[in-house]
Amino acid sequence: MKKNGHDIFITNDQKKIEYTKELRYLIVNAVAAALKYEKFDTRAEVSVTLCDNERIRKLNKEYRNIDRPTDVLSFPLFDDEDDIEEESMPLGDIVISLEKAKEQSELYGHSFEREVGFLCVHSVLHLLGYDHEEGEAEKSEMFAKQSEILSLIGLER
Repeated sequence: MKKNGHDIFITNDQKKIEYTKELRYLIVNAVAAALKYEKFDTRAEVSVTLCDNERIRKLNKEYRNIDRPTDVLSFPLFDDEDDIEEESMPLGDIVISLEKAKEQSELYGHSFEREVGFLCVHSVLHLLGYDHEEGEAEKSEMFAKQSEILSLIGLER
């Protein structure tokens, strides 16, 4: 699906949470909003795969050596922002456990939509090189950007 000149591909590989056109629209909007906020003018290609806890647990174990389900995994195609210069840029892949998103929305007391939007924005920022595990300053910057982007699309807490 195209949004703001970007190609956002969504694959639903789970059956536990209903995949609706509203959910598809939310994902596309959240990804596009993060790219717009970051002034990413190059036409981006982002792949989003929706899965369940079992699938994301396997991926988490395989790629991070952590044997438990997580909410989202980001697989950037580039290590450095300086590499991002072409006319059309495949940024990477996002994998979201909708099952975990549902659990977390209930745990944190906000909507499922807000949680999915947050996971999309969070993951896009990872694809663009942001990291919250490198120190408090980086974490604060990334989380402030997430809050601003979510507010722009009406998904604030």
